[in-house]
Amino acid sequence: MTTTSALEPPLLTRLLAAERILVAGAGGGHDVYAGLPLALALRAAGREVHLANLSFTHHYGLDGTAWEAPHLARITPDTRSAETGFPERSLARWLRARQLPDTVWAFASVGVKPLRAAYRTLVRRLGVDAILLVDGGTDILLRGDEAGLGTPEEDMASLAAVAGLRNVPTRLVACLGFGIDAHHGVSHSLVLENLAALQRDGGYLGAFSIPPDSPEAAHYLDAVTHARTECPEHPSIVHGSVAAALRGEFGDARFTERTGDSALFINPLMTLYFGTTVEALAAHHLYLDRLEGTTTTREIASAIADFREELPRLRPARAFPH
Repeated sequence: MTTTSALEPPLLTRLLAAERILVAGAGGGHDVYAGLPLALALRAAGREVHLANLSFTHHYGLDGTAWEAPHLARITPDTRSAETGFPERSLARWLRARQLPDTVWAFASVGVKPLRAAYRTLVRRLGVDAILLVDGGTDILLRGDEAGLGTPEEDMASLAAVAGLRNVPTRLVACLGFGIDAHHGVSHSLVLENLAALQRDGGYLGAFSIPPDSPEAAHYLDAVTHARTECPEHPSIVHGSVAAALRGEFGDARFTERTGDSALFINPLMTLYFGTTVEALAAHHLYLDRLEGTTTTREIASAIADFREELPRLRPARAFPH
C-alpha cells in the first residue's frame, strides 16, 4: 500500500513510485496535451515517460513504417500525413524543438478489443509499470446514468481497454479542465457526486492545480500555442480554456471563433487535475462491461444507446447551490 501525505497529492505519490510511465490521452483530439505538465514534471523527477493518444486523425495515408502493430502507430515530427489536424505530430514537433524525446504513440479510434491489444503491444515494448489516462474535460468520470454524458465513446474505449491490463500494477486517471464539458451537456454537480462516491471507496486520489508560475505551466502554454499555430482552423477548445485560466482570465474570455455564441466561464477550477484509480472508476461504471467485445467505435455508441434506453430514469442535471 502506497503511503500518502498531505504534502503530496496521492495521484503524484503513486506516479512517483513507478519507474516507466505511459501518459495516454483517453478521449482523442488533443487529450494528450492534458498530460503534458505531469509528463514533464515526472521526467524532471527522473522517471522514464512515454506519451500516447487515442487519435482522431485518419491513419490511412501514413507511411507503412509508422505502423508498429495493428491500430498502433509511432508518430514522429517527420511522419507524413495528408491530415492538417494531427495533434500527435504537432506535439512531436514541439517536443523535438525543446530537445525532448519526440515520439508520440497513436492508437486508432477503435473498439475495446483491438484497442486493448494495441495497449498490450505498447506496454510490452516499453516495459511500463504505470499507465496514466488523461482526459481533457471530466466526462470520463461519468458512470452512465447522468442526463448528459458529453462525448463518451472514446473515453470509455480507453477506460475499458486499460481496465483489462491487470498486469500493469499502476493504472490511474487524471482529468484537466473542470467545467469545460458543460457545452456538451455535462452536469458538473454530478461529476462531483461521482467523485464523492469514489472517495468513499478509496478510489479518489484528490485534486491539485498546475502552478501558474511553474516551468510545466510555461511549457504547456507554449505547446498549446504551437498546436494552434500548426492547425489554426481547428484549435482545441479544451486546452484554449485551460490555457486562458492559467493566464488568469475569467468569465467569457474569447480565444477562438469555434465557441460561437456560447457563453464561456473561464475560471481557476479549469487548471485542477482530479485523480482516480482505473480500477475504482471501472467498478463504479454502469455499462463498461457491455463494451468488452466491441471492435469499432460505432459498436460502442450503440451499446451506450441501448443501455440508456433500458434505464428507468436518468440522474437529472443539478446546478451548484452556491
